[in-house]
Amino acid sequence: MAGDGERAGDGDVGAGLVAQAGEVLGHFLTERKDRTLQAYTIDLDDFAAFLDASRDVAAARLLAGGPNAGWHLALDYAIDLRRRARAPATIDRRLNTLRALVREANELGVVEWQLQLPTEPDISAALEKLPANDSRHYLLPRHLGEIDRLDIQHYALRETLRANHLAPVAEPARVLDVGCGTGQWGFEMCEEFVPALVVGLDLMAGKPDPPPRYRYVRGNVLQGLPFATDGFDFVHQRFLTVGLPVASWPAAVRDLARVTRPGGWVELVEGPWAAERPGPGAERLIDMARPLLASLGLDTLDVVYRSIDAQLREAGLVNVARHEVSLPIGRWGGDVGSLMVTNLRAAATRVGEVLQAHGTLSAEGAWELVQGAQEDWENGRMAYPVAIAYGQKPPA
Repeated sequence: MAGDGERAGDGDVGAGLVAQAGEVLGHFLTERKDRTLQAYTIDLDDFAAFLDASRDVAAARLLAGGPNAGWHLALDYAIDLRRRARAPATIDRRLNTLRALVREANELGVVEWQLQLPTEPDISAALEKLPANDSRHYLLPRHLGEIDRLDIQHYALRETLRANHLAPVAEPARVLDVGCGTGQWGFEMCEEFVPALVVGLDLMAGKPDPPPRYRYVRGNVLQGLPFATDGFDFVHQRFLTVGLPVASWPAAVRDLARVTRPGGWVELVEGPWAAERPGPGAERLIDMARPLLASLGLDTLDVVYRSIDAQLREAGLVNVARHEVSLPIGRWGGDVGSLMVTNLRAAATRVGEVLQAHGTLSAEGAWELVQGAQEDWENGRMAYPVAIAYGQKPPA
């Protein structure tokens, strides 16, 4: 099973791990009294249904993640139970069943850790952070384990660019990050431009304890930016092709320009739904997701990636420039390559879960899909192309 440092979805729940989890379940359910056996069976089947997996696969995913990932998985499950209006006693029992299962695995020598359960304040705080109006177009709805992946993605791009932005911004007083995710980019902009107020807009809040000059605003880009015209010196938007329908991009870019002050800058960062030198496993993963993207109205032909500089011009911006970089994927790419493997492994796991939810793949098929792609990432010389375009709003 995975070590303590790995997160849910970081490892492959292959046939060997599933078989091992099945043995743990067999021991766990053996020689139980009828009522206890019935309760445990109901609880485990409900957890499996939550993960849209068989009982053995669900147990394998719990055991494979390690203590930190196990805690996050238990928290996600508790939130699902609360949303289904399960009684507090039922929620407690089902979470304690998971803890007892991990304890059994520990006693059998399968794992070396114990499951710590989220507390009631943990669950309530997490529920408060969930979006009130999520976008039905978003391919990867944010879940509580997504923060690490988004931060890793940020660090990989920052290391490649050796900067947090390429626009020639000088001493901005107000900065806006649209689709801010965890808020990490904005946190670092607070450090780079010490007097500035940095505002992050997203469907849900990011990480806790932001810098004093950082403000989070809940909002949906598709509903328009809730800010006055000419309000920001620098407006930044990154990696929203998985959430913003391709037909909505021109209007969205015009809105970014609208809230930028005359003389201020807008910067867009996007990549295609493709990779450089993909292996067969990675290519299959990319192709499997294309129909799903199309059904959500998202870009499947890399139109946005190719046109972000043109869209800035069409929105009335001047001094537009475009830069392209390639982020290596795999050990050949050093630290950035390793970061990208971790990022893509987590993202691919989420894609697999979405494909399961849409009935495209079984749980076992999804894990096989991720495993095939991961072999390409780790052993090939793949890279992910990224385009950065920026433009200036004409001075008044």
